[in-house]
Amino acid sequence: MTAIDPRASVAHSARMGAGVRVGPFAVIGEGVVVGNGSSIGAHVVLHDATEVGAGVRIDDMAVIGKRPMRSPRSATTSASEDLPPARIGDGSIVGSHSVVYRGARIGDRVLVADYASVREEVVVSDETIVGNGVVIENRCRIGSRVKLETKAYVCALSEVGDGCFVAPGAVFTNDNYLGRTKERFLHHRGPTLERGARVGANATLLPGIRVGKEGVVAAGSVATRDVPAAQIVLGAPARPFRDVPESHFLDNQA
Repeated sequence: MTAIDPRASVAHSARMGAGVRVGPFAVIGEGVVVGNGSSIGAHVVLHDATEVGAGVRIDDMAVIGKRPMRSPRSATTSASEDLPPARIGDGSIVGSHSVVYRGARIGDRVLVADYASVREEVVVSDETIVGNGVVIENRCRIGSRVKLETKAYVCALSEVGDGCFVAPGAVFTNDNYLGRTKERFLHHRGPTLERGARVGANATLLPGIRVGKEGVVAAGSVATRDVPAAQIVLGAPARPFRDVPESHFLDNQA
Protein backbone atom coordinates (compact mmCIF):
# COMPACT_ATOMS: atom_id res chain seq x y z
CA MET A 1 0.00 0.00 0.00
CA THR A 2 1.31 3.45 -0.87
CA ALA A 3 1.53 6.10 1.86
CA ILE A 4 1.28 9.58 0.36
CA ASP A 5 1.21 12.51 2.74
CA PRO A 6 -1.92 14.58 2.04
CA ARG A 7 0.21 17.72 1.80
CA ALA A 8 2.14 16.30 -1.17
CA SER A 9 1.25 17.19 -4.77
CA VAL A 10 1.10 14.15 -7.04
CA ALA A 11 0.08 14.52 -10.69
CA HIS A 12 -2.79 12.28 -11.85
CA SER A 13 -0.60 10.71 -14.56
CA ALA A 14 2.16 9.73 -12.11
CA ARG A 15 2.50 6.00 -11.53
CA MET A 16 3.34 4.97 -7.98
CA GLY A 17 4.44 1.42 -7.19
CA ALA A 18 3.41 -0.70 -4.25
CA GLY A 19 4.72 0.36 -0.87
CA VAL A 20 5.84 3.82 -1.99
CA ARG A 21 6.04 6.49 0.69
CA VAL A 22 5.83 10.21 -0.14
CA GLY A 23 6.60 12.89 2.45
CA PRO A 24 4.93 16.23 3.07
CA PHE A 25 5.09 18.92 0.40
CA ALA A 26 6.77 16.68 -2.16
CA VAL A 27 5.91 17.57 -5.77
CA ILE A 28 5.62 14.71 -8.25
CA GLY A 29 5.10 15.80 -11.86
CA GLU A 30 3.23 14.46 -14.84
CA GLY A 31 4.26 11.05 -16.10
CA VAL A 32 6.63 10.32 -13.23
CA VAL A 33 7.18 6.64 -12.46
CA VAL A 34 8.21 5.53 -8.96
CA GLY A 35 9.08 1.87 -8.41
CA ASN A 36 7.94 -0.43 -5.65
CA GLY A 37 9.12 0.26 -2.12
CA SER A 38 10.69 3.65 -2.83
CA SER A 39 10.73 6.49 -0.32
CA ILE A 40 10.33 10.14 -1.36
CA GLY A 41 11.17 12.67 1.37
CA ALA A 42 9.67 15.99 2.34
CA HIS A 43 9.82 18.82 -0.22
CA VAL A 44 11.36 16.55 -2.88
CA VAL A 45 10.63 17.60 -6.48
CA LEU A 46 10.38 14.94 -9.19
CA HIS A 47 10.01 16.78 -12.49
CA ASP A 48 7.81 15.53 -15.33
CA ALA A 49 8.58 12.03 -16.70
CA THR A 50 11.31 11.28 -14.16
CA GLU A 51 11.87 7.55 -13.66
CA VAL A 52 12.65 6.24 -10.19
CA GLY A 53 13.43 2.55 -9.76
CA ALA A 54 12.44 0.14 -7.02
CA GLY A 55 13.72 0.50 -3.48
CA VAL A 56 15.07 4.01 -4.05
CA ARG A 57 15.43 6.54 -1.23
CA ILE A 58 15.30 10.23 -2.11
CA ASP A 59 15.89 12.47 0.89
CA ASP A 60 14.32 15.80 1.82
CA MET A 61 14.71 18.78 -0.55
CA ALA A 62 16.30 16.80 -3.41
CA VAL A 63 15.37 17.74 -6.98
CA ILE A 64 15.33 15.16 -9.78
CA GLY A 65 14.86 15.94 -13.46
CA LYS A 66 15.64 19.66 -13.29
CA ARG A 67 16.00 21.24 -16.72
CA PRO A 68 19.40 22.86 -17.36
CA MET A 69 19.78 26.60 -17.52
CA ARG A 70 21.29 27.77 -20.80
CA SER A 71 22.98 31.12 -21.28
CA PRO A 72 23.79 32.49 -24.78
CA ARG A 73 27.41 32.10 -23.67
CA SER A 74 27.12 28.50 -22.42
CA ALA A 75 29.80 26.29 -23.94
CA THR A 76 28.48 22.77 -23.33
CA THR A 77 24.91 23.07 -22.01
CA SER A 78 22.33 21.17 -24.05
CA ALA A 79 18.86 22.38 -24.99
CA SER A 80 16.56 20.93 -22.36
CA GLU A 81 13.84 19.94 -24.85
CA ASP A 82 16.22 17.44 -26.43
CA LEU A 83 16.99 15.61 -23.18
CA PRO A 84 15.42 12.32 -22.06
CA PRO A 85 13.93 12.08 -18.57
CA ALA A 86 16.21 11.64 -15.57
CA ARG A 87 16.43 8.09 -14.27
CA ILE A 88 17.41 6.78 -10.83
CA GLY A 89 18.22 3.06 -10.78
CA ASP A 90 17.01 0.42 -8.35
CA GLY A 91 18.27 0.60 -4.78
CA SER A 92 19.95 3.98 -5.15
CA ILE A 93 20.00 6.80 -2.59
CA VAL A 94 19.87 10.51 -3.39
CA GLY A 95 20.75 12.76 -0.46
CA SER A 96 19.19 15.91 0.86
CA HIS A 97 19.45 19.06 -1.32
CA SER A 98 21.05 17.14 -4.19
CA VAL A 99 20.10 18.02 -7.78
CA VAL A 100 20.02 15.47 -10.60
CA TYR A 101 19.31 17.11 -13.95
CA ARG A 102 17.07 15.94 -16.76
CA GLY A 103 19.04 13.65 -19.06
CA ALA A 104 21.13 12.15 -16.24
CA ARG A 105 21.16 8.38 -15.78
CA ILE A 106 21.96 7.05 -12.32
CA GLY A 107 22.61 3.31 -12.15
CA ASP A 108 21.61 0.74 -9.55
CA ARG A 109 22.74 0.95 -5.90
CA VAL A 110 24.39 4.34 -6.41
CA LEU A 111 24.81 6.79 -3.54
CA VAL A 112 24.47 10.47 -4.45
CA ALA A 113 25.23 12.21 -1.17
CA ASP A 114 23.86 15.47 0.22
CA TYR A 115 24.35 18.66 -1.81
CA ALA A 116 25.74 16.86 -4.87
CA SER A 117 25.00 18.07 -8.40
CA VAL A 118 24.73 15.69 -11.34
CA ARG A 119 24.25 17.54 -14.62
CA GLU A 120 22.50 16.63 -17.87
CA GLU A 121 23.83 13.84 -20.13
CA VAL A 122 25.79 12.30 -17.27
CA VAL A 123 25.88 8.54 -16.77
CA VAL A 124 26.78 7.22 -13.31
CA SER A 125 27.12 3.45 -13.35
CA ASP A 126 26.20 0.87 -10.71
CA GLU A 127 27.46 0.94 -7.11
CA THR A 128 29.29 4.25 -7.44
CA ILE A 129 29.54 6.80 -4.61
CA VAL A 130 29.09 10.48 -5.44
CA GLY A 131 30.15 12.21 -2.24
CA ASN A 132 28.88 15.23 -0.35
CA GLY A 133 29.00 18.40 -2.45
CA VAL A 134 30.48 16.67 -5.50
CA VAL A 135 29.77 18.34 -8.85
CA ILE A 136 29.64 16.28 -12.05
CA GLU A 137 29.21 18.60 -15.00
CA ASN A 138 27.43 17.67 -18.22
CA ARG A 139 28.36 14.95 -20.72
CA CYS A 140 30.46 12.91 -18.30
CA ARG A 141 30.69 9.14 -18.01
CA ILE A 142 31.35 7.69 -14.58
CA GLY A 143 32.02 3.96 -14.32
CA SER A 144 30.87 1.41 -11.76
CA ARG A 145 32.19 1.11 -8.20
CA VAL A 146 33.83 4.55 -8.44
CA LYS A 147 34.34 6.76 -5.39
CA LEU A 148 34.10 10.52 -5.93
CA GLU A 149 34.85 11.94 -2.51
CA THR A 150 33.61 15.14 -0.83
CA LYS A 151 33.66 18.29 -3.01
CA ALA A 152 35.50 16.72 -5.92
CA TYR A 153 34.82 18.62 -9.16
CA VAL A 154 34.44 16.64 -12.40
CA CYS A 155 34.24 19.05 -15.33
CA ALA A 156 32.18 18.57 -18.48
CA LEU A 157 33.38 16.03 -21.07
CA SER A 158 35.30 13.88 -18.57
CA GLU A 159 35.41 10.09 -18.30
CA VAL A 160 36.08 8.07 -15.16
CA GLY A 161 36.57 4.33 -15.55
CA ASP A 162 35.43 1.48 -13.33
CA GLY A 163 36.93 1.26 -9.85
CA CYS A 164 38.54 4.70 -9.85
CA PHE A 165 39.03 6.81 -6.73
CA VAL A 166 38.93 10.62 -6.69
CA ALA A 167 39.82 12.17 -3.34
CA PRO A 168 38.26 15.25 -1.70
CA GLY A 169 38.83 18.57 -3.42
CA ALA A 170 40.28 17.13 -6.63
CA VAL A 171 39.61 19.30 -9.70
CA PHE A 172 39.21 18.28 -13.34
CA THR A 173 39.55 20.97 -16.07
CA ASN A 174 38.62 21.04 -19.77
CA ASP A 175 39.69 24.40 -21.26
CA ASN A 176 43.33 25.30 -21.80
CA TYR A 177 42.23 28.63 -23.29
CA LEU A 178 40.45 29.82 -20.11
CA GLY A 179 37.30 30.78 -21.98
CA ARG A 180 38.98 32.85 -24.70
CA THR A 181 39.06 32.39 -28.52
CA LYS A 182 36.91 30.06 -30.60
CA GLU A 183 39.88 27.74 -31.05
CA ARG A 184 39.23 26.35 -27.58
CA PHE A 185 36.24 24.40 -28.89
CA LEU A 186 38.58 22.33 -31.09
CA HIS A 187 40.35 21.07 -27.96
CA HIS A 188 37.56 21.22 -25.40
CA ARG A 189 37.63 17.98 -23.40
CA GLY A 190 38.05 16.81 -19.86
CA PRO A 191 40.47 14.28 -18.40
CA THR A 192 40.06 10.52 -18.75
CA LEU A 193 40.74 8.10 -15.90
CA GLU A 194 41.24 4.51 -16.97
CA ARG A 195 40.17 1.56 -14.84
CA GLY A 196 41.46 1.68 -11.27
CA ALA A 197 43.15 5.08 -11.57
CA ARG A 198 43.33 7.25 -8.45
CA VAL A 199 43.58 10.99 -7.83
CA GLY A 200 44.71 12.41 -4.49
CA ALA A 201 43.23 15.22 -2.44
CA ASN A 202 43.38 18.71 -3.99
CA ALA A 203 45.09 17.45 -7.13
CA THR A 204 44.36 19.23 -10.42
CA LEU A 205 44.06 17.49 -13.79
CA LEU A 206 44.54 19.63 -16.88
CA PRO A 207 42.31 19.29 -19.97
CA GLY A 208 42.46 16.15 -22.05
CA ILE A 209 45.06 14.27 -20.05
CA ARG A 210 44.72 10.53 -19.55
CA VAL A 211 45.57 8.74 -16.33
CA GLY A 212 46.43 5.19 -17.32
CA LYS A 213 45.08 2.01 -15.74
CA GLU A 214 46.03 1.92 -12.03
CA GLY A 215 47.86 5.26 -12.37
CA VAL A 216 48.01 7.64 -9.40
CA VAL A 217 48.14 11.44 -9.23
CA ALA A 218 49.43 12.28 -5.75
CA ALA A 219 47.72 14.74 -3.42
CA GLY A 220 48.26 18.41 -4.30
CA SER A 221 49.81 17.62 -7.68
CA VAL A 222 49.08 19.30 -11.01
CA ALA A 223 48.93 16.73 -13.81
CA THR A 224 49.85 18.50 -17.07
CA ARG A 225 50.48 15.42 -19.20
CA ASP A 226 49.35 11.81 -19.50
CA VAL A 227 50.10 9.52 -16.57
CA PRO A 228 51.44 6.08 -17.54
CA ALA A 229 49.64 2.97 -16.35
CA ALA A 230 50.50 1.83 -12.81
CA GLN A 231 52.76 4.81 -12.15
CA ILE A 232 52.59 7.43 -9.37
CA VAL A 233 53.22 11.04 -10.35
CA LEU A 234 53.59 13.97 -7.97
CA GLY A 235 54.46 17.64 -7.89
CA ALA A 236 53.49 20.76 -9.82
CA PRO A 237 53.89 19.98 -12.62
CA ALA A 238 53.55 16.29 -11.78
CA ARG A 239 56.53 14.06 -12.62
CA PRO A 240 57.08 10.31 -12.29
CA PHE A 241 57.79 9.21 -8.74
CA ARG A 242 57.60 5.41 -8.63
CA ASP A 243 55.51 2.45 -9.74
CA VAL A 244 52.28 1.52 -8.02
CA PRO A 245 52.83 -1.63 -5.90
CA GLU A 246 51.03 -4.63 -7.37
CA SER A 247 49.41 -5.22 -3.98
CA HIS A 248 47.45 -1.98 -4.57
CA PHE A 249 46.03 -3.06 -7.91
CA LEU A 250 42.26 -3.19 -8.10
CA ASP A 251 42.23 -6.87 -9.06
CA ASN A 252 44.28 -7.74 -5.97
CA GLN A 253 41.76 -6.33 -3.49
CA ALA A 254 39.32 -8.48 -1.56
